[in-house]
Amino acid sequence: MTEPMTFAVRLTAPIARVHQALTDPAELRIWLAEHVEVDLPKRYEFWGRYTPEGDAPHQRLLHVDDERLRFAWLLDGEETTTEITLRPDGPDATVLHLSQTHYDFNDVVNGTSIRGVLQTYWALATANLGAYLEGSPLLPKTDFTSADFRAELVINAPADKVWESLTDSEQATAWFGYPIGIEPWLGGRYAMGGLEHGDAAKIVDLEPGRRMSVDWGAPGVTTFELAESDGKTRLTFVQSGFDEQNPPYAAWAGSVSGLAELRRYHEIPNWQPIWLPTP
Repeated sequence: MTEPMTFAVRLTAPIARVHQALTDPAELRIWLAEHVEVDLPKRYEFWGRYTPEGDAPHQRLLHVDDERLRFAWLLDGEETTTEITLRPDGPDATVLHLSQTHYDFNDVVNGTSIRGVLQTYWALATANLGAYLEGSPLLPKTDFTSADFRAELVINAPADKVWESLTDSEQATAWFGYPIGIEPWLGGRYAMGGLEHGDAAKIVDLEPGRRMSVDWGAPGVTTFELAESDGKTRLTFVQSGFDEQNPPYAAWAGSVSGLAELRRYHEIPNWQPIWLPTP
C-alpha cells in the first residue's frame, strides 16, 4: 500500500465560508462536478463528465463536521478514501489539507489505472475552489469524456510580462510551485524538475512574445499562445498529438491547475502561492 497523497492550500475565505462551498450542492456544481447530491450527514455524492469514472456516483460519506469531511470513493474497483480538513489561518483565511489514499505515481506513468489522475484532479479542483472563493473566473475542468484539450483565460497583465513568466525558469518555478528549467529558444529544453534532472521536453515551435510549443513525447505537444488587448492578455493553452484512446488526463489537469496560479501571480499584489509545503 502506498502512502496517502497529501497537499495543503491557503484559501482567502473564513473557515465557515469554505465549509459551505465544500458541502452546498449548488456551489459544488459550480467549482467541482457536473452532478452533485448532498444530504448531510448521510450522503455526499458527485459525478458526471468532470469526475473520474463519473458515469454514476461512487462516493460513500464516512464523516462530516465543521472542520472535516471524509468519504470513500470507489475507483477502478478499489475503495479509496478522501479526507479534507480545515483550519483557520487568521480571521479571513483557511488552510485546507487534503489526503487521498490509493494514489500511485506509476499509474500516471503507465496509464494503468484512473487513480493516476487523483493528484492533479484534486490540484485543479482546489485551484478552482480558490478562484471561486476569490471571485475569479474558473479554469476549465477536465472533461473525462473528451480528448479535446483546450483552455483559455484572460490575465490582467500585458503580454510581454506574461510571456516572461512563461519562459523564465525562475518565474515559472515560482508560480507553478515546482522546479522548471527552460531554455527559451527553438530546440531548447523544457524540464520539469530542472534542467539538471532527467530527460527534458523540447521546444519545437517558438514565436517570441506570442507562441511556444513543447513536445513531451507520448503526452503530446503543449502550446501557449498569447494575444493582448487593452493591456490584458488572452492565453490559449492546447495539448495535442497524444493517443486519443488514452488521453493524458493527469498531465492536462496538472497543467491547467498551474495556469490558475499564473493568473494570480500577475493579478494579486504581494502575491503568495496558495500551495503550502506539507511534511
